[in-house]
Amino acid sequence: MCYTNRIMSRICKHIEALAGYVPGEQPHFAGMIKLNTNENPYPPSPRVKEALERFDWRTLRLYPDPVFRRVREIVARNNGCSPSQVFVGNGSDEILALFTRAFVEVGGTIGYFDPTYSLYSVLAAIRDARGKALPLNDDFTCPTPPSDFSDVFVWTNPNAPTSLLAAPRQIGAFAHDYPGVLLVDEAYVDFAPDNCMALATAPDNANVIVMRTLSKSFSLAGMRFGYCVGPEPLIAALYKIKDSYNMDALAQAVGAAALEDLPHMRANVAKILATRERLARALHGRNWRVLPSATNFLFARPPLGEAADLFAALRDHHIYLRHFPGPRTGEWLRITIGSDTEIDRLLAAIDKFAL
Repeated sequence: MCYTNRIMSRICKHIEALAGYVPGEQPHFAGMIKLNTNENPYPPSPRVKEALERFDWRTLRLYPDPVFRRVREIVARNNGCSPSQVFVGNGSDEILALFTRAFVEVGGTIGYFDPTYSLYSVLAAIRDARGKALPLNDDFTCPTPPSDFSDVFVWTNPNAPTSLLAAPRQIGAFAHDYPGVLLVDEAYVDFAPDNCMALATAPDNANVIVMRTLSKSFSLAGMRFGYCVGPEPLIAALYKIKDSYNMDALAQAVGAAALEDLPHMRANVAKILATRERLARALHGRNWRVLPSATNFLFARPPLGEAADLFAALRDHHIYLRHFPGPRTGEWLRITIGSDTEIDRLLAAIDKFAL
């Protein structure tokens, strides 16, 4: 057996066959307009800067708090629950990975919508479970899954890339009849008019976990900080299988500072919502179809559906959007809401390259 074959034979068969998750393109050079990964165009809270300046680098010789007590207390206070109902992860992606390990048996099924966040199917394959996709309705709204659809279900709300919000009552009704664990991924919820946190904190809740991130509304995509809230037995299961020290000391200090300054986050969100409305009106005026957004991005279709060509033309001029090839999404573009200056430049470029 040749050397390469001997190496490959040591890799788990389901991992060898796996097509890994591909993040959005991450260009970095002067003058670009980066509207492809749903980052926040505004800086995080000044309290984040203060926390960084106060941080004693000499303490890095010590292990961080393995159960992030201060952060859990802040999350619990902000969401009206007990700290024992809170878990914190190295980004929401870590929480998703732990979720699949804690609540899905090998060979089980993980349900989600199609289209939605493409990491879910990858996590199913890593777990050696079966990803089971439920197609969205023709108008991109979420149908209510059958109660026996899968062993667990991940419901992104608002959904990505479509930007639409499902009513909490619809999700709550599904959870009531669903025998498995439901994780509601609320990565974009601070840009939405409603949320599902009350499902997670309800005294009789037995199967709903609500997950959030500081990457979007808190402007901390570069730090990696996510948290979730749910029933104590389910949260305890996540603690059993997490890495010993999954949240470093600096992330805990910075995350706590951001979470204690909700007014700053909400002020940034208000600016983004105003720009989102302005961009939606401008695209409507150019005969685009724009879905009603509850996120910090728009899902929009150019007049003739020439999304791929326009995406390429804009990219050649260093304006980056997100395009998802495929029969349902190929005529659409996902546009992150940037600063007003960035949006003005985008609209000028769209007018220039209109096909």
